[in-house]
Amino acid sequence: MELEGRVALVTGASRGIGRAIAVELARAGAEVAVNYAASEEAAREVASQIEALGQRAYLVKFDVADSEAVLRGVREVEEALGRIDILVNNAGITRDGLLARMKEEDWERVLSVNLKGAFLVTRAVLPGMMKRRYGRIINVSSVVAFSGNPGQTNYAASKAGLVGFSRSLALEVARRGITVNVVAPGFIETDMTAALPEKAREALLSRVPMGRAGTPEEVAHAVVFLASDRASYITGTVLHVNGGLW
Repeated sequence: MELEGRVALVTGASRGIGRAIAVELARAGAEVAVNYAASEEAAREVASQIEALGQRAYLVKFDVADSEAVLRGVREVEEALGRIDILVNNAGITRDGLLARMKEEDWERVLSVNLKGAFLVTRAVLPGMMKRRYGRIINVSSVVAFSGNPGQTNYAASKAGLVGFSRSLALEVARRGITVNVVAPGFIETDMTAALPEKAREALLSRVPMGRAGTPEEVAHAVVFLASDRASYITGTVLHVNGGLW
């Protein structure tokens, strides 16, 4: 298996795309630390799936926007699993609304989780990767970082920020054997998109050239590729998974 012997930390791994990423990394041979912020039951279900594949799973609860909690959580994972070879910054939230009526706290919370969270977790993991001269960092952005979307100025800003963050960090750590890349999903079937009104779903799907929504597993396959040695000469890039939407 292409990731055999590797250890991965996936943030926001209890549901949706994060869940699929955690499971597919395990399927490829990695041990996986499953980060969650609220639902321990859902996280335990993910861990059970990982263990059913014959890989070790480790649950770690922390809010990615809390710097002290992040440091404790990363230290806990490193002590339990020995190290972190692969980091997937997937944790993200939405608090949609038109900018003219957006509350400041809705702007700040989305930026804190989606962008600051990636900074905090990456900063905590990086020293170990640099010492070992090996690492794979994959940040999960979104098609809206490139296309924009009405009512999502906060979300789009946070996801676009991840792209600039990733490209700059890739330049900083390339000589240490660490790659930093971005996966940008389009319209993917998750709990979040399932909650959309039917007309909104139809309008979104009408813009996708392939005529369907993607699956979390299709995003996860892209992450596994970037985490593998097959992508060892790829860094600072964005892999779009959107059926031609962008």
